Amino acid sequence: MKRKIRRRDLTGVYRALSRGFGPQRWWPAKTPLEVCVGAVLTQNASWQNVERAISNIRRAGALSLGRLTEMPEGELADLIRPSGYFRLKAKRLKHLLEFLSDGGGARWRLNLRRMPLDAARERLLGVHGVGPETADSILLYAADMPSFVVDKYTLRVGARCGWFPHGTKYEAARSWFVRTLPSDAGLYNEFHALMVRLGSQCCKTKPVCGECPINKSCDYGSKNRSR
Repeated sequence: MKRKIRRRDLTGVYRALSRGFGPQRWWPAKTPLEVCVGAVLTQNASWQNVERAISNIRRAGALSLGRLTEMPEGELADLIRPSGYFRLKAKRLKHLLEFLSDGGGARWRLNLRRMPLDAARERLLGVHGVGPETADSILLYAADMPSFVVDKYTLRVGARCGWFPHGTKYEAARSWFVRTLPSDAGLYNEFHALMVRLGSQCCKTKPVCGECPINKSCDYGSKNRSR
């Protein structure tokens, strides 16, 4: 049965993860535009391959809104080849770049931040190839707006801890975090990054509960300890 988790419980989880893993300093990008590019490239790709693709763009001197917008789609696809699905992602990037250009060009971030969060999110979700995780990543990590990001690690950790049922979908999980945590972009940023660290290091498909900083407050971890 799912336990009722209060704000102070989740804040305690956050503190335990912070003590266990330290500051995550995510997203590893030099500019908000680089975050946007990475948010598209990371779809179905390892971060290592995303970094290789972004390095290609940087070496080509093309990591600017103007250069990327002007670049032929085929040339962009060649640069981002390491990220996989490069032709599809080049098309998606072009749609996102058009959105950013139409949204004020160099002032796209400021103009996005002036919008109510829900309206900004709806606008991003209307861009071809931008799904909920990509939109929330752009809002949180590029625009510094309090839009919580959910991914496979967040869903796995949340279900095993008993925060929400297994099989919970993206929007339901996101709503749960938004209801339970204070609305703060800095907190959302670090909490999500800690979830990624936990999910990739401890809460794997085959979990390593003995190394988990929050195993004492986790339903799955508690069951394993009682065996």
